[in-house]
Amino acid sequence: MKQKIYYFAIVFLLAINLFSQNTYVFLGSYNRDKTAEAIQVYQLDTLSGKLTKFTSVKNVVNPSYLTVSPNGKYIYACTDTKTPNAGSVSSFEFNTSAKTLTFLNSQRSDGENPVYVSVHKNGKWLANANYTEGSVSVYPILENGKIDSIAQNFQYMDGSTHKERQTRSHVHSAIFSPQCDYLFLPDLGADKIRCYAFDENLKKPLVETKNPFTKTDLEAGPRHFTFHPNQKWGYCIEEMAGQISLYNFENGVLNKIQRVATHPDKIKEGFESSDIHISPDGKFLYATNRGKENNIAIFSIAENGFLKNIGYQSTLGKHPRIFAIDESGKFLIASNVQTGNVVVFKRDFKTGLLKKVGKQIKMENVSCVQIRKI
Repeated sequence: MKQKIYYFAIVFLLAINLFSQNTYVFLGSYNRDKTAEAIQVYQLDTLSGKLTKFTSVKNVVNPSYLTVSPNGKYIYACTDTKTPNAGSVSSFEFNTSAKTLTFLNSQRSDGENPVYVSVHKNGKWLANANYTEGSVSVYPILENGKIDSIAQNFQYMDGSTHKERQTRSHVHSAIFSPQCDYLFLPDLGADKIRCYAFDENLKKPLVETKNPFTKTDLEAGPRHFTFHPNQKWGYCIEEMAGQISLYNFENGVLNKIQRVATHPDKIKEGFESSDIHISPDGKFLYATNRGKENNIAIFSIAENGFLKNIGYQSTLGKHPRIFAIDESGKFLIASNVQTGNVVVFKRDFKTGLLKKVGKQIKMENVSCVQIRKI
């Protein structure tokens, strides 16, 4: 009897270990030239939080933002970011058996400085936000993972009140609604969250709505946006104001019901709030602050969606641009651009607080991190 228990215990532990090895971490970089590694891929040990190098790719410039296809076979990236008179989106095939990340193709972004890409849940559409020229581009995705030519591109010229940073539109992200029937575009330059209906069956899927945008507070600088798992609430992080605005979401319309600071009261100016994500269980929200603080603000989420700050965690580096939470909600990984380090934190499911685990990864000018179980 004891031998059987021992045998099943060994099998169980082996199964857990095998299960823990199919979660991958994708890192982008402002590599500046094609001879340096542009994208690195690591395996995440979901027992210990350890990162192990898996593969990498060169020969592309400045992949500032990455996203993974719904089936995990393809990686899409904003490329030629921060490159004058350029800008593109690129596709890569990810093969776990061969341990390769292979470049497939690129398409022009139709706007300088692409900064965010999202994939429709059907895996057939890609949406890209261009920051400098304030535009959105939408592309069909072919069956082989390659990006087809642009289906639609909309550019915006309106700005807001800040004399230096808001002379024109600066679209900072492109986020599909939970059912992918709407596309939201936080526009830092115009203090608007733009919105289109999205019809996946049309050749030009972006359709104008009766409510083409939601106006934010002046000089808020809306940057990134995330939906709660219950699909009823949306949260927008405002880079310039250092605030998070909570919206009720229904039929493509956003109605603001709360606004809270991402920074401690002692911080009065110089806000550089950046990224925002919610734990899979919907109980906690996390937001990164760059500049003076370089931390992750942690909030509990009440039953009505309201936020309450419960603490801050240093990212142990400078300029945390993007972070990600794995699908289990066990780990949060932060990327620090200026110090070029990637740090793994373990989440406490009850308190929402974070604790560093494992060894830091170094990648010069690391710009983005994404996590996916495949």
